Amino acid sequence: MNWETKVSILLGIKYPIIQGGLAYLAYSELAAAVSNAGGLGQITAMSLGSPEELRKEIKKVKELTKKPFGVNYAIGQHGRPFSDMLEVAIEEEVPVITMTGGNPAPIFEQLKGVHTKKLVLVAARRQAQKAEELGADAVMVVGQEGGGHLGRQDIGTMVLIPQVVDAVSIPVIASGGIGDARGLMAALSLGAEGIEMGTRFIATKECVHAHQGYKDALIKGTENDTVVIKRTLGAPGRAISNEWTSKILQLEESNCGYEGLREYISGQANMSYIYDGKLDGGFAWAGQVMGLIKDEPTVAELIERMIYEAERIRNKWSK
Repeated sequence: MNWETKVSILLGIKYPIIQGGLAYLAYSELAAAVSNAGGLGQITAMSLGSPEELRKEIKKVKELTKKPFGVNYAIGQHGRPFSDMLEVAIEEEVPVITMTGGNPAPIFEQLKGVHTKKLVLVAARRQAQKAEELGADAVMVVGQEGGGHLGRQDIGTMVLIPQVVDAVSIPVIASGGIGDARGLMAALSLGAEGIEMGTRFIATKECVHAHQGYKDALIKGTENDTVVIKRTLGAPGRAISNEWTSKILQLEESNCGYEGLREYISGQANMSYIYDGKLDGGFAWAGQVMGLIKDEPTVAELIERMIYEAERIRNKWSK
C-alpha cells in the first residue's frame, strides 16, 4: 500500500515513522537501522562530549545508510551551549534537524539560509503555533503518556493531536503512547501525518547502548510502572518507577529546588541505570507505552510488523 504522507514526502522517507532523540542512546547504529528500515533515524547531539564526537557519529551514519537521517538537539533548562554542535550538523549537511526542550529560536537563527528540514517537539498548541512562526517545517507533538520530558499540562495524545492539527498549517507528527500499528493508525486518524516513537525503539537489537536490564524492564513492565518527576522544576518527565525516582519525588515534596535535586536528576544518574543496569541506583526515561512492549525485535522487524498490521487495519476499514 502507499504510505506517502506529507511527512514522508517532506523528509524523503518510505514510512512516516520517526525515532525519538533518546538522550545517551540515539547513536549511529540505531539511527541507521531506522533509516534503512524506511523511517527517519536520529542521533542525539547534546549527549555527546564534543563537536568532534558528533562529527564522527554523523560520518558513521553516512557509512551505514544512504537514507535521510536527523540530528536532535535537546536544549534543556540546564543545558550547555549548542552553537558549536549545531555548526557540525550544518557543515555535514545533515538532512533533518530536530529540537526538543527550551527555546528553539536561537537554533532557527543559526539555521537561516541552511537547506535542512527543521522539526520541533512541542507539548502544547501554543508551542506548536510558535514553532510554525519561527519557521518549523513540521511539529512533533507529545502527549502526557510519553517518556522523557513532557508538557507542563497533563494533556493526552488523543486530545492534543487534533487540537494542534486544527491550530497550525504545517504537518503534525504524533508522539506519546505510540508503539505499534494501532497507534500509527490512530495518529493518522487524528489528523497527524506521521508518528515519533522513543521508548519502543529502546527495546530493539540495534539500541546497543541500552543495558539489557533497561530493555527487560520495558518489556516486563506495565503502563503503571512509570512516574513523572521534575514537576517542581517546571520540566516534568516520565521515567520508570523505582527507588531512585521515589527519592526524587520525596525531595520534590520538600521543595528542595534544583540544587537539592541535581545529584538525583543528573546525566550521570541517568547513565547509571541505562548503561550500567543499576536499576535502583539511577533513573531511566520511559513512556506508558512500555505496557505494550512485549519483545526485543530488530528495528527492521519492528517496522515491518507495524506496517503489515497497519495494512490489515486499512483493509478492515475499507470493508
